[in-house]
Amino acid sequence: MNGCLSRLQLWQVPPSSLLFRRCNFPKTVNFRPPKIMCFCQQLQTTAYEIVNGSYVPSGDTEQVNKVQDKVAMPMEAVGAFQKLPMVMPSVDILYSALKKAKRVSPTKGIANIAKRERNRGAKQLDALMKELSVPLRTYMDYFPNKNHLHPYERSLIELTLGDGNYEEVLRKVCNLRKRVVSVGKEQASLCAKSLSKREAVERLDEGMKKLEEIFNNEGRAVDELLNIAKTLRAMPVVNLETPTLCLVGAPNVGKSSLVRLLSTGKPEICNYPFTTRGILMGHINLSYQIFQVTDTPGLLRRRDEDRNNLEKLTLAVLSHLPTAVLYVHDLSGECGTSPSDQFTIYKEIKERFSDHLWVDVVSKCDLLSDSPVVFITEDSNADNLELANYRRRGPDGSMHVSVKTEEGIDKVCI
Repeated sequence: MNGCLSRLQLWQVPPSSLLFRRCNFPKTVNFRPPKIMCFCQQLQTTAYEIVNGSYVPSGDTEQVNKVQDKVAMPMEAVGAFQKLPMVMPSVDILYSALKKAKRVSPTKGIANIAKRERNRGAKQLDALMKELSVPLRTYMDYFPNKNHLHPYERSLIELTLGDGNYEEVLRKVCNLRKRVVSVGKEQASLCAKSLSKREAVERLDEGMKKLEEIFNNEGRAVDELLNIAKTLRAMPVVNLETPTLCLVGAPNVGKSSLVRLLSTGKPEICNYPFTTRGILMGHINLSYQIFQVTDTPGLLRRRDEDRNNLEKLTLAVLSHLPTAVLYVHDLSGECGTSPSDQFTIYKEIKERFSDHLWVDVVSKCDLLSDSPVVFITEDSNADNLELANYRRRGPDGSMHVSVKTEEGIDKVCI
């Protein structure tokens, strides 16, 4: 245990001062190390700090200064989705508003019946207008402007809800509030000008029906906002100050199985591509230090403009969050993506996000035989030595693990 932990000096992330310490256990204690993943080899003794959403060696001042010169503004905080207000269904808002408005009494001391009735009508219409518009105004105030969000949360809104849908729903809610206020004030003014009790009652009923009709016809925007709030609150909470490990790879290579084995996360596991339908988060608690583990949708071999929103979510995590990368490879032939395609995806992603901490893991090693798995559609060009070596054993320095037999799990640490 001492020998393993002495090799594990990870990046430094505030407020933690040291992620791992030597453990001096008595010789009489039979202590078994937990089955967790660890960054080793070339990452053993380097300290890292967060710069522009990536871990950069703290001693590499030239690289740090170069990145800091490009980004003068501090990174925005995440967590806006957990501060969203509770949105009531439009039916409940209307029912509650009508109930409260009808309880409003005329001003005391008015002897004239006509004056008392138009006073009551105007007050009830004004009360209904306020009961309908105040919740809408609260939603407008507390649902954040997308441009003020952290880039990661902006990407989640665009990729999960669709580009422009969030702003469109907020615009509908704003227009509904403006119309309710305008019609409510107009009807209250007409009721206050009534010349008789009968006219005041008729204008009160007419005003109530108009406001109710408007809210019934356009209140769908409130229900859409309710669904948006539910979706955004269900997004995993990311702490920028907590060390984060992001599992990346092609679809169905075993990322979710590793997350379930290593952390508290319980993603769905099925034998088909894109089982992971969003960003899933788990946690590991080791030596009083908490680590975040992120499961991401798989990446296919294609251009960025051809990627679906699930793949773009993975790229958003790598682009906007300070994560270390655990890249998972499957050379068994079971995942549906050929080793040649996985090699191409891997080279592209590693080159694009080369400033992240990086560890390679070959999964399902219990299924690997001595001879490499070659797909019929693959280009078996023997001249590409790097690809040939990749098919045989994966990237240089990669660790081979099996979730089924738990082979190699104790060699890979966080």
